[in-house]
Amino acid sequence: MTTLEHLQHLIAFPTISADPNRALIEYCADVLRDLGASVQIIEDTSGKKANLYATIGPQDRPGVLLSGHTDVVPVQGQNWTVPPFELTQGKGKVFGRGTTDMKGFVASTLRIASHAAQAELQTPLHIALSYDEEIGCVGVRSMIDMLRVAPFRPMFCIVGEPTMMAVATGHKGKTAARVTCTGREAHSALAPTALNAIHMAVDMINVIRDLQTGIAENSRQDDAYDVPYTTLHVGKIDGGVALNIVPNTCAFVFEIRNLPEDDPKAIMAQIEAQAVALLSPLRNNFPDADIRVQVSNTYPPLGTAPDAQVVGFVKSLTGSNSTTKVAFGTEGGLFSSVLDIPTVVCGPGSMAQGHKPDEFIGLDQLAKCDAMLDALLVRLIAGV
Repeated sequence: MTTLEHLQHLIAFPTISADPNRALIEYCADVLRDLGASVQIIEDTSGKKANLYATIGPQDRPGVLLSGHTDVVPVQGQNWTVPPFELTQGKGKVFGRGTTDMKGFVASTLRIASHAAQAELQTPLHIALSYDEEIGCVGVRSMIDMLRVAPFRPMFCIVGEPTMMAVATGHKGKTAARVTCTGREAHSALAPTALNAIHMAVDMINVIRDLQTGIAENSRQDDAYDVPYTTLHVGKIDGGVALNIVPNTCAFVFEIRNLPEDDPKAIMAQIEAQAVALLSPLRNNFPDADIRVQVSNTYPPLGTAPDAQVVGFVKSLTGSNSTTKVAFGTEGGLFSSVLDIPTVVCGPGSMAQGHKPDEFIGLDQLAKCDAMLDALLVRLIAGV
């Protein structure tokens, strides 16, 4: 099957992160098993979602890993002019949810697997397909745990997120957290006798804004990124019942997207220290007052050295002479930092085309991805 034929099948599975991905994983597993690949399926506790890890070629040595996620973002509230879960082709593009992010790469991977299965590989080809990447690289962690105790780990990893086939050596890490403020309610006519939890939340948001200003003005910078410094962002706030009630609770969520050189734990420590400082003068009159800061999810940055062997290897596959860094996160940081697998990000399409109505990928980008993986196969046959 061609990449486009595989992509048509993959798009038909509506693998929104909130929903199961098992049917898509079984499709890929059937394709790979028919090729003679060694396939492991790693289920979540419900059995409705799963990762897939497959190897083609020798089982007694490390190989090159192609990694991609199978979940996609929702389509609700978006004005699509084509069916989101059917492949539509026109004007050199193919449309559908996940075409760019990132089933195009997965389809190209399935295509090269069929060629690899017919070759005498000196170096194995590994394939990793994960779930729940879009909600914080959640699903891949069980596969990371599996590889941690495996007898052989891949020598290199290529994460096929959309980079327009540029070789990306870095991305920021992410920490997601929730702040819950507890005050004391009262009738709004007696507001000064109460403790307004929304006001407490605003004070904490101002702490975060001040930290962001200080980082932007005084911290390290990396101009390879669209935003060259570590960022903090408040994304959602929830508090209050009615205008005539002083609210006793308010919560908001925020994130840190940190450069590899910055420590998000140190930033979190500053936020927590400011929470203690804000609470201290309130506790005399309001002993139940509280500000709780809880981390809900985190994944590490990717910071592969430009002269690392994996960078030269993948550049030789694409013909590129340069590298880039991407604004979005990937599972690459986990493969790199947890498993010490040299990793880059390189895949077809642009993230500017993803997460939008009428998401698409150019046929030329799929062709370039196929060419990269054809070149990879030559190297695997030769022993890299």
